Amino acid sequence: MPTLHGIEWTAEPLVGSIVLDRATHHNALGFATASALAQAIADVLAAQPRVVVIKARGPIFCAGGDIQEFVSSGDQLPQLVDDILDQLLPAYLQLAQATCPVVTVVGGPVGGAGIGLALCGDFVLASDTMKLRTGYSAIGLSPDVGASYFLARRVGVVRAQQWLMLSQAVDATRCLAAGAVDQIFPAHALEAAAQDLIGQLCQSAPASLAAIKKLTMQGPGLSLQEHLLLEQKLLKACAATSDAREGIAAFVQKRAATFQGQQGLDPSGPTHTHR
Repeated sequence: MPTLHGIEWTAEPLVGSIVLDRATHHNALGFATASALAQAIADVLAAQPRVVVIKARGPIFCAGGDIQEFVSSGDQLPQLVDDILDQLLPAYLQLAQATCPVVTVVGGPVGGAGIGLALCGDFVLASDTMKLRTGYSAIGLSPDVGASYFLARRVGVVRAQQWLMLSQAVDATRCLAAGAVDQIFPAHALEAAAQDLIGQLCQSAPASLAAIKKLTMQGPGLSLQEHLLLEQKLLKACAATSDAREGIAAFVQKRAATFQGQQGLDPSGPTHTHR
């Protein structure tokens, strides 16, 4: 299990995990940590897991950018910000567009760039100790690492704008009501709940989940005709997999399906096989 600059990861074909492990610095992202996170994302996705899980150690999920590093940079802050994002964003984009489900486990407060990392999950599970504070306007900066994109996608444009402008803490209950997170649990029950969800996702057919992600992510930008054609192409690709044959047979025989993890033929790219 590699560990580098406060990032620990496991690249496995079933479940790939990334853990923020810099609790003494509130799991903040500086230059070295961002570089390690980019490496972790690349390694985990290269293993083609069925599920990716992102979580953190310590009472705070991620406070955002490393403010102490920002202070130390002085007049070089613009260059530091550029250097951090230049290395992190390509990997983050690959994570956000991963064909497999991404589960984020937010066990405490989250702010700044940590919001983008937390909310890019297809499933966002949070503890009742979680709270969200954007923080950008309070220090004269603007959102990064997808924070504004995924916040708006989950809670709506106007509410996201308000949360970003006011920089006030939003507790877990309000986050759940607004759709920022999907479920909240008592802190002691969060890990078990996450493992239960991950287990369910691992039993699903990867080609089916990949097609669902593609359709729901790209759909809003397509015309109805384009969307229907994409549905047709992806359905045909899924139908070509042995998992589809197994799923249909299991349904007819009234038993649980055992999916082997064959990835369907992606009409927009090469074929991959999930083990």
